[in-house]
Amino acid sequence: MTSPHLTSQDLPSVTGAWREGDPVGSRRFADVGDVALESGSVLPDVRLAYETWGTPGRDAVLVLHALTGDSHVVGPAGPGHASPGWWDTLVGPGLPIDTDRFLVVCANILGGCQGSTGPASVAPDGRAWGSRFPDLTVRDQVTAEVLLADALGIERWYAVVGGSAGGMRGLEWAVGHPSRVERLFLLATSAQASAEQLALSSVQQAAITTDPHFHGGDYYAERRGPTNGLDLARRVAHVAYRSEPELQQRFGREREPDGRFSVASYLEHHGTKLTRRFDAGSYLALTRAMDSHDVGRGRGGVAAALGRVTARTVVAGIDSDRLYPLHQQQELADLVPGADGLDVVHSVHGHDGFLVEQEQVGALARRALAE
Repeated sequence: MTSPHLTSQDLPSVTGAWREGDPVGSRRFADVGDVALESGSVLPDVRLAYETWGTPGRDAVLVLHALTGDSHVVGPAGPGHASPGWWDTLVGPGLPIDTDRFLVVCANILGGCQGSTGPASVAPDGRAWGSRFPDLTVRDQVTAEVLLADALGIERWYAVVGGSAGGMRGLEWAVGHPSRVERLFLLATSAQASAEQLALSSVQQAAITTDPHFHGGDYYAERRGPTNGLDLARRVAHVAYRSEPELQQRFGREREPDGRFSVASYLEHHGTKLTRRFDAGSYLALTRAMDSHDVGRGRGGVAAALGRVTARTVVAGIDSDRLYPLHQQQELADLVPGADGLDVVHSVHGHDGFLVEQEQVGALARRALAE
């Protein structure tokens, strides 16, 4: 039942962000220019890291990653990539998102920490953005992705695919830019962040901002960063990502040889693992952006906003998801004009079922992308 424990030697002292000079791996970079934000400010000289699979000139599919994902959908871990591809069995030749048929694009989200402009990135004055990095909304992140599509010469996506936070951006693409989205595949997401999601987010954010090494967000030049706070934030999140039956089945009240409960050791493993490849500042920026999520804001409400979607839409939820429960996907299925009902993925794994249940999710992806 025990997960391998990462030692302190495995962990960065300041940040797990990709930084200039690190191995590039499979990333490409697009300098998309200044991004006008909903707040009225402008984020200058934005760069997005992205990866592609397939052949340019074919119909294009945009895959949108979740909170702590990145552009590395497919491929092994190695120099430049701390983790292997997170959807390796879904994207590739002959796979549900078929790279023999499509050009597939995935970009690291604006505010992220794996090559795209975020708090750990160097600002125009040569210092890390840190506390000066502006608050973002989901719409701001999609604005940057629109600029990337323009830079790649993609006027219309054959499909936009996203789960969780990726689904939020998928919705914003389809609501804000309906003429550019032909098909839409939404997984384990919602039309707006709920009170419970906001509550859990606030606890995670507090874990980071109260870390004594946070330094108000300007820790990048220090000897230590708020890695303990990021570790704790991930442990809180991971409880919500899995289901109670799974945790009971896997761990129950078992203990480790040192007397700790096995489930606590499991959470510790996932917390320390994230610190190897993520940045606390980005975690704050991205969770705050997720807090902003409300497709109905300024659009006459959720129903009116979802009524703008013209894409043929597949909506799926996870039956054991306690973070994004099925009623949230049911609302999407009911209100998006091009949706064909709600599909339910059966899983004991909770919210993470959209990543774990790749056979069921793959079958839905094939249907969403079928001619």
